[in-house]
Amino acid sequence: MAPPSLVKAAATFALSASLCAFTLAEVNYPRLSPASQLAVFALLGLVLCFLNVPAAPRFGESKLTRALDGALILATFVSCGYVVWQTEPAFAASWFDGRSLGNRAGYETSTDIAIAVLGLLVVLEAARRTIGLTLPLLAGAFLLYAWLGPSLPGWLFPHRGYPVERIVAQTFLHTQGVFGVALSVMFTYVFLFVVFGAVLAQTGATRFVIDFAARTFGRTPGGPAKVAVISSGLMGSVSGSAVANVATTGLFTIPMMRKAGFSPTVAGAVEAAASSGGALVPPVMGAGAYMMIELVQPPVSYLDIIRAALVPAILFYLSLFMYVHFHARRLALAPVVVEEDGGGREASRFAGIVFATSLATLMGLLAFGFTAFRAVSVTLAVMIAVSFVHRSTRLDWPRLRDAIVSSGKDVVPLVAAAACVGIIIAVVMLTGVGTRLPGLLLPLAEQHLVLALAAVMVSSLVLGMGLPSAVVYLLLATLVGPVLSDLGAQPLAVHLFIFYFGMLSMVTPPVALAGYTAASIAGANIMATSLAAFRISLVGFSLPYIFVFRPELLLLPGDAAPSAGAFVAALVVAVLGVVAFAAALAGYLFARLTTLERLLLFVAAALLLAPGPVVVVAGLPIPILDTAGFVVGLAAAVPNRRRSRLAVPV
Repeated sequence: MAPPSLVKAAATFALSASLCAFTLAEVNYPRLSPASQLAVFALLGLVLCFLNVPAAPRFGESKLTRALDGALILATFVSCGYVVWQTEPAFAASWFDGRSLGNRAGYETSTDIAIAVLGLLVVLEAARRTIGLTLPLLAGAFLLYAWLGPSLPGWLFPHRGYPVERIVAQTFLHTQGVFGVALSVMFTYVFLFVVFGAVLAQTGATRFVIDFAARTFGRTPGGPAKVAVISSGLMGSVSGSAVANVATTGLFTIPMMRKAGFSPTVAGAVEAAASSGGALVPPVMGAGAYMMIELVQPPVSYLDIIRAALVPAILFYLSLFMYVHFHARRLALAPVVVEEDGGGREASRFAGIVFATSLATLMGLLAFGFTAFRAVSVTLAVMIAVSFVHRSTRLDWPRLRDAIVSSGKDVVPLVAAAACVGIIIAVVMLTGVGTRLPGLLLPLAEQHLVLALAAVMVSSLVLGMGLPSAVVYLLLATLVGPVLSDLGAQPLAVHLFIFYFGMLSMVTPPVALAGYTAASIAGANIMATSLAAFRISLVGFSLPYIFVFRPELLLLPGDAAPSAGAFVAALVVAVLGVVAFAAALAGYLFARLTTLERLLLFVAAALLLAPGPVVVVAGLPIPILDTAGFVVGLAAAVPNRRRSRLAVPV
C-alpha cells in the first residue's frame, strides 16, 4: 500500500490538474450553467483545502483529524454536487418536483435546506482553515443579523427578519450567495492568472527579474534595496500577492540588503513595502481589477482599469525607490556589486525573453479587445511554446507538474474566502442593509467628502487586519462604493481608493502579514519590521486621495479623459510631492537634513499632495496649495543643496 503522503500528493495533483483543465475549458468554451460551473470550481477548490490544510496544525495529524477531513471532503462532494445535479438539464428527469433548483426559489424542499446547511458549514470551515476566524465570524454575524432582524436596536438597522430556511437558501442554493459574484470573479479571471504566475515562475522569471534589477541598479547607492523595490514590483505585476511576493523575491533581496549594510529591520521593511505594492501594478493587480469589471458603474473595461492603475503604481514605487536612495546616502553606504543569481547570464537572458514575451502578448491581446480570460489563456499557450527556446526555461513535465500543483494550492484561500464573502453579500441583498448603511455616510460625505473617504480608509485598514485585500475591496465596494461615486468622484477612482487601502493593510500594524513574512526571513523583530514597513509606505496612504481629487492621473477614457497639459501638471506636482515626502522620511536630500529642513519638506509634501483652490492671475490658473508647497520645498532644498556643495556637516 502506498504511504499516505504519496496518496495525498497524487490526489492533490489530480485535483489541481482537474481544476486547471476545467477552468480553462469552461471559461473559454462554456458547457455548464453558471451555477454549475461555480459549484464544480468550489468543489475542487474546497476538497484541495481539506486535503492539504489541517484543521488544527498544532495538534498534528491523527486518525481523528483524518476522519474529520474525510467527512468534510464527502460533505463538499454532496453539497456542491447537489447544486450541479439539481441545476443541469442533463439531470432533469431526477429534479425534485420536476423543477430545477433555481425555479424552486421560495419553495425549497426539506432536502434542499438540509444540503444548504451542510454546504454553509463546509464553506465556513474552509475559510477558517485558510484565512483564520475573522471572515467566518463576520459571515456568522451577518447570518444572525438576517435571523434576528426584528429584535435589533435602531442603530443596527433592524428589519422584518427571515426564517432559517430562507436565509440558508439565499446564501447557498441561489446565485446571490456562495455561488455569486465573488466566486465568479475567482473562477472567470483570478484563477487563470494564478496559473499564469505559477507557470511563469517555473521558467525562471524570478531569477531574471532580480538579475535585471541588479544589473540596472546594483552599483548605485543602496543598490540591493533598489533591486528589492524593482524586482518586487515586477514580480507583483504577475503574482498580485504580497505575502507570496515577499516569500519569493525576499529570499534573494533581504540577504543582499543586509550584506550591503541595511539593518535587518529596514531590509525586511523595504521588502514588505515593495511586495505589498505589487497588487497595484498592472496587469494582474491581485483580484481587484477583475472585481472592478463586475462592480464599477458605469461599466469599464479591463484595459481602462489597468491604464488607470499605471501612474499611481509608478508613483508608489517611485516613493519607495527614492526613500531607499536617500536612506543609503544618509548612512553613507558604499555601492556594492550585486551578484546575479546562480543560474548565470545565459539562463537569465532566456528567462527574460519568456517574461517579456508573455507580458507583451498579454498586454497586446488586451489592447486588441480580447477578454481578460481569453487573453491569459492564449498567453499561457504562447509562454509554454516560447519556454522551449532554452533548456533552462523549458517547461518540461516536472516543472509543469509543479506549476499545476502550486496553482491548485495557491487558489485554495481565494476559493474559500470568495465563497464565504458570498454569504455576506447574500445577506446584504436579502435584508437591504446595503442600501441603508450608505445613509450614514451620505450626510457626512455631502458636507465633507474627505471625512467620508477617511471613514472608508479606516474601514479598509481594520477589515484588512484579518481579510485578504481583495475581500476587503469586495465588501466595501458593495456597501459604500455607490455612495461615494454619487457625490461627484469618478467611480473608478473611488473603487481604486478602496482597493489601495485594502492592499496597504498588508503593512499596517498590528496585523501586517507582509511585514511578518519579511521579518521572519530577515531575522528581525516582527513588530519593529511591520512599523518600519508602515512608515516607508506612508506615501501610499496619500496616493488614493490624490487620484480621487486629481483624476487626471488615472488617464480615464471618454469624456473624463484629461488634456495633455492637465495630466502633465498633475503628474509633475505628484512627483514633487512624492520625492519631498521620501526625502523627509529618510532625513536626506542632497545632504543630511536639519530638523527644520525635514519639517519644511513634510509640509511641502502635504501641500503638494493635497487638493486646493485655484485662483486666476493674469489669465493663468494658479493652484494655491501647489504653489505654496513648491515654495516651501525650495526653502528646504536650496540651503540643503548649498551645504552639500560646501560639504559642511550637520
